[in-house]
Amino acid sequence: MRTGIATVCLSGTLKEKMQACAIAGFDGIEIFEQDLVTSALSPEAVRTMASDLGLGLDLYQPFRDFDSVPEELLHENLRRAGAKFELMSRLGMDTILVCSNVATAEIDDDGLRAEQLGRLAQLAGEHGVKVAYEALAWGKYVNDYEHAHRLVEMVDHPNLGTCLDSFHILSRDWNTAPIEKFNAEKIFFVQVADAPKLSMDVLSWSRHYRVFPGEGQFELAKFMGHVVRAGYTGPVSLEVFNDVFRQSDVERTAVDAMRSLIWLEEQSAKWLDANWLDAHDAGAAAASPAAARGAAGSAKVTGRRRYPMELATLPKVAEPAGFNFAEVKADDTAGLEKLLGQLGFEFEGRHRTKDVQLWTMGHARVIINEQAPSHTEPAIAALGFDVDSPVIASARAQQLKAPVVPRKVQADEEVFQGIAAPDSTEIFLCQGSPDGTAAWTAEFGQAGEFGDGISAPVGAGAVIDHVNLAQPWQHFDEAVLFYTSALALEPAPFAEVPSPTGLVRSQVMQTSDRAVRLVLNLAPLLQHDGGHKSYQEHIAFAVDDLVGLARAARDRGLEFLQIPANYYEDLAARFSLEPGFLATLKELNLLYDRDASGEFLHFYTATVGSVFFEMVERRGGYDGYGAPNAPVRHAVQYDHARRIPN
Repeated sequence: MRTGIATVCLSGTLKEKMQACAIAGFDGIEIFEQDLVTSALSPEAVRTMASDLGLGLDLYQPFRDFDSVPEELLHENLRRAGAKFELMSRLGMDTILVCSNVATAEIDDDGLRAEQLGRLAQLAGEHGVKVAYEALAWGKYVNDYEHAHRLVEMVDHPNLGTCLDSFHILSRDWNTAPIEKFNAEKIFFVQVADAPKLSMDVLSWSRHYRVFPGEGQFELAKFMGHVVRAGYTGPVSLEVFNDVFRQSDVERTAVDAMRSLIWLEEQSAKWLDANWLDAHDAGAAAASPAAARGAAGSAKVTGRRRYPMELATLPKVAEPAGFNFAEVKADDTAGLEKLLGQLGFEFEGRHRTKDVQLWTMGHARVIINEQAPSHTEPAIAALGFDVDSPVIASARAQQLKAPVVPRKVQADEEVFQGIAAPDSTEIFLCQGSPDGTAAWTAEFGQAGEFGDGISAPVGAGAVIDHVNLAQPWQHFDEAVLFYTSALALEPAPFAEVPSPTGLVRSQVMQTSDRAVRLVLNLAPLLQHDGGHKSYQEHIAFAVDDLVGLARAARDRGLEFLQIPANYYEDLAARFSLEPGFLATLKELNLLYDRDASGEFLHFYTATVGSVFFEMVERRGGYDGYGAPNAPVRHAVQYDHARRIPN
């Protein structure tokens, strides 16, 4: 698949954008007109630079408001078009995007439109240019891609074809199956963009909220599957208008964009494999089930190769089996050590060659990393996931442009495959074991009692339930795609939680069995007295008896978040709870939620640096996170931070 990207997707100058696209590995680019107009580079210099960088110049865009106009305006539009065709000759480009008219269309007549587009195609042919006609979702008279294609067929000129843009098609919920019947020679260009499902006018949706494939909710693999079945072999190019992307680091955004096309290529191949019968053997299936079964066997080997466009795939990986460990890094670790001890974690000793400690509760493992620069506050630094094959999983992630995390090891130590997430959290891919043990723990020597001697054995059932990571605003969508494509986690519908400093957008990434639950928060900055700002993140541990654990932790001196009495009055109003149970919740600062499947109890510790811990108990089939309690937690933490400066 030939990959491309429109320069409008990226921040910076045209020169910076072209360099970033080359670094990310794109085959070609679309030049957005404004980027050229505002560039210090001449068209000839752009052409030379593209050649030096190995970038094709695939499309010049956009040419607006051409068709459905009176004759006098058509003459002016043809003059404009001629000037652009001459410019394209200087750039060495041969395809231009012409959008259906929005602003100046006055005459709703397909015959007139076809005649005008034919005159444009004739002029384009004289300059060696191809015109890709696109139906804008908000076009005045032409807003349907099938309508645009019918016009192209009416004209029947070799220099006029159509541009298929996934946003303009999927935002209107148009059926994409008819694409397969298009003459592939008349599909001049394909643009792709994803988007969250929003209820708003299509123009605003398009201009501000498009995202790269895999970061939204459109069925892009299905769209691309129909395009491939049609026989299209040209560029598949990203056209994404997004306020955040155009303010972010240009090279990083280009890499994220390339990752999205690699992911889309794989997903499209999977869709084709899953739907091959529908396209090629429906007749055989109806006539003979045995013939259909025989066709199924051959399609597994040759199905994708039947199409002119070859779609590459990645090393296949299963979703993670669970969390292997969580790592917190700090310069001064005393507060973390005390907090874990009060919760009931056991200190298992220090690593024999590294300045790190291991603390455990059942199968939940926390590494405290003391190898941090001076004055570094405690923060989540790394997560380990159990996977079937760390080497294969790492190879897949690297093909998806994930940076490798170097890690020094001695000859007799476990070798972890490490990659960096968009927020710089280090992700380690570990060899899982059926019994939940980890061989690397033998590298930690038992040191007896630690600190205040407050360690205590706990039940064997404890596990890491979920980890909550705060994402920088400019990398939130990138993080969703990273965890989807590299770790096979699936995004749940996102939610918004009110806090004293603004709305917190929360996106759960999880495995199908919920063994891994990762919560990504696009959080407002927490303002402390004195002007210090930080994000808060946390690790949640699931236990079998939260009330018993809370009592033991209180006896060890644990500082709980102090939940307001108003919360428990509201709880009594929402749920018919036994008075003694409600009194226990209030006594221990426990929070409670319930749904049709079960119950959820949890409590939070105070924050150390930017990290706090949550202890949870899931009863029955409860699958959530206590969402109704999140505003309470945010408010209490906000008040606590203002009263007690770090």
